Amino acid sequence: MSTINIQFTLFSAFYSPLIATMAGGFLKQEGLDYEWSISAPGKSAVDAIIDGSAHVAQSAASHGFNALQGTELPYPVHFAQVNEMDGFFITGRDTDPDFSWNKLEGAELVMFKAGQPNAMFRYACHKAGIDYDKIIAITPGGPDEIDKAFRAGQGQYVQQQGPFPQQLETEGLGNIVAQVGPLIGPCAFSSLAASREWLASDMAKAFIRAYANARRYLNEASPSEIALVQKPFFPNTDQAALERCIASYQQLGCWTPHLEITREAFEVTLDVFQHTGGISERIPYEQVCVAPPNSDL
Repeated sequence: MSTINIQFTLFSAFYSPLIATMAGGFLKQEGLDYEWSISAPGKSAVDAIIDGSAHVAQSAASHGFNALQGTELPYPVHFAQVNEMDGFFITGRDTDPDFSWNKLEGAELVMFKAGQPNAMFRYACHKAGIDYDKIIAITPGGPDEIDKAFRAGQGQYVQQQGPFPQQLETEGLGNIVAQVGPLIGPCAFSSLAASREWLASDMAKAFIRAYANARRYLNEASPSEIALVQKPFFPNTDQAALERCIASYQQLGCWTPHLEITREAFEVTLDVFQHTGGISERIPYEQVCVAPPNSDL
């Protein structure tokens, strides 16, 4: 049985389409074993594609924008979507059924300092009609550092992917007050990247069949079933918290069944990064994205 190497840039239940491909046995059905890892802090899993240590990377189409600031095309290309919506939650210390985004102005928010999580959040603030610069940002580092900082008493609010917020609720340490995704709508948020050479291989075709089956499963199975299957990947998360997280993402609609990164979603991501100054001009879809192998699935 061949082994496929998969690397995540960030790891959370938001990336369940890729996690379920492994945990749900879909790769084994296609004759593939797997090994998985998480990239080092401050690095993208795309680097593992470039150095040959991974076949597939969980990344984002926006990662290709930086590579295109020069004249060379990036070696890895983005061939399938993972999430078609931003999956971050805003959690406050207190229950607030009347929360509105303007409450973030003047408040301390533990959050991501840069990258796509920051760009999308800034764009959401723009959509909500609030001044991002009036938020008091606390930026301790990556997901684990952000969680630790909020648990240690820093910030009135925190920006996190699930299941971090649901676990905070379970422990009585916070209450989810908002989601970022609905303000932005469908976009090319997270995706799978690989080399063009690998995408022409039989392993790539087997992988995409498994991945398509996992996406269908995520839209058909109950949150409790999915959480049970994926629980070994989240040993420090309460089962009920993981179930609530899965249910929230199903309701958000970020795991749309189709595999391709649509041009419409890609254009929204360009809007986000033009607004935040991440890019100075529109980038052609074809320079970042390709159709998935077996694109008729």
